[in-house]
Amino acid sequence: MDIREAKINDVPDLVLLIEQLGYPTSVDNFKSRFNAIVDNPNYHTLVAELDGKIVGMAGLCTGLSYEYDGSYVRIVAFVVDLNYRRNGIGEKLIQQSESWAREQGANAIALNSLKKEKVHINSI
Repeated sequence: MDIREAKINDVPDLVLLIEQLGYPTSVDNFKSRFNAIVDNPNYHTLVAELDGKIVGMAGLCTGLSYEYDGSYVRIVAFVVDLNYRRNGIGEKLIQQSESWAREQGANAIALNSLKKEKVHINSI
């Protein structure tokens, strides 16, 4: 298994993973979002690839902290394919995310997770 930076060719597989997170989308719609993310230097997307198939992803972004000097990295999207869970893929994605955070000079890394039935997002 390889952990690497996501590429535009990964979009169809990423759509399947994003849908497993509970966010239905189309390839065209996600491709547009992904291009904007790739163009933003504060974002970084990692994928776990196993035998040519994308089986996990971590979407990362950097930010500045109110609580202390310096920056942090937040894992804003994290998923391992349902059929590949409990095989250490998530752990490897987290390890590589931590490595990237250190490379960015971040002081901390954070991941928020909620049960799907408890997720409430207010649109503004």
